[in-house]
Amino acid sequence: MTPHRNFLLAASTAFVLVGAACSAFAAETNAAISLDEQAAAPRSNFTRDRNVSVSSRPHPDYQAPGIRAGSFLLYPKLTPSLESNDNIFAQKSAKTSDTIWRVQPELTLSSDWNTHAVSLYARGSLNRYSKNDSENTDDYSVGANGRLDIARDSAINGGLSFGKATEPRTSPDTPTGAIEPTRYQQTSGNLSYSKEFNRLKVSGRVGSDKYNYQDVATKAYPKVPKIDQDFRDRTETAISGRADYAVSPDTALFVEVVGNTRNYRLDKPAVSLTRDSKGMNVYGGANFELSALLRGEIGLGYMKQNYKDPTQKDVSGFGARGVVEWFPSELTTVTLSGSRSIKDSAALKVTSYISNSISLRLDHELLRNLILGANIGSTTDDYQGSTRQDKVTTAGLRGTYLINRNVGLTAGYAYEKRTTSGLAADLGAAYTVNKVTGGLNVQF
Repeated sequence: MTPHRNFLLAASTAFVLVGAACSAFAAETNAAISLDEQAAAPRSNFTRDRNVSVSSRPHPDYQAPGIRAGSFLLYPKLTPSLESNDNIFAQKSAKTSDTIWRVQPELTLSSDWNTHAVSLYARGSLNRYSKNDSENTDDYSVGANGRLDIARDSAINGGLSFGKATEPRTSPDTPTGAIEPTRYQQTSGNLSYSKEFNRLKVSGRVGSDKYNYQDVATKAYPKVPKIDQDFRDRTETAISGRADYAVSPDTALFVEVVGNTRNYRLDKPAVSLTRDSKGMNVYGGANFELSALLRGEIGLGYMKQNYKDPTQKDVSGFGARGVVEWFPSELTTVTLSGSRSIKDSAALKVTSYISNSISLRLDHELLRNLILGANIGSTTDDYQGSTRQDKVTTAGLRGTYLINRNVGLTAGYAYEKRTTSGLAADLGAAYTVNKVTGGLNVQF
């Protein structure tokens, strides 16, 4: 077996064993909670469930029943779709259009227990272009998630995953001159814990993501990878701690500290620029639910990223993130999201950029089995130590029609435009892309 297969086998086995051991552990530690106890338990000061968003609302008459396998349920799903794209290479001029056929299989195995939970999944995406087969890709991901209920107000969550993905042509990190998309492997793991003490809730999380990028071919050397992407291989680790204090049953104030390290596989003199860094984000804000009409979370604070390479300046400043949901009616949800963060860049002489984003989304349940949606968003990326600035505008429409428990139809339109100034303007990084999609969801 390859190392990746060994990793996946070990991960899946570990989660199954954890799940199997949960019941015994609960009996020994009084962690198990009976259904009567749950019904009698007081409402948490941190529960925000007076309303359910349209996108997450359950539809019992149209949900897949699953296939019973002991104390587990198996959910197979298949999504074939067709996309018409008027600019598959995301070019400013000389646009190339194509039709893309996609088949996305998915298999999920979830526990059906009163306490604790284990879920295993496998997903794929087979993408075939009608005219440009150099863009064909096969992506997949497999993983496991688990939850250990220690007490009524305390739980440990964890997850492991591995996958092979394709970077979209619209990515600002796409190499200039590449005649094929950039592929990469990602291995991820996380562990989190939360505990409530009446008005106080504390939580912590540790997570790690490892990226391994493949070299890509150019027009001059189509048979041999010549654009080296090894300088992007890295491991990102983040550790966070958070405390929430409920000033009322509907509002809690919080403080959160997040530390991160970004370690790249290559260092000088193998590469011209060392990209290793350490950072910290500190947020303070509120988590709230104002009646059944409005809920959300807003955090404001300070962010900083320190770079190992002395030629790169440290980046710091105002940081923010927030999500607010408005429910003008039970059938309509309006979601406003925004953030300001420091991200790594794959530009040859630039290590980072500050990303400012805001988006607005509308979901409406026209019929019980007909859900419509629209979205619009804007992102501005300021590259540090460079004159480059990118502005990306997105918009879209979508619709889902549920025929029965097993079959559904989807359709959508997506628009994306990037304008750029500074160095990137000479590299042809600007583009406009229009996509029209239609698909079929088959589930059991």
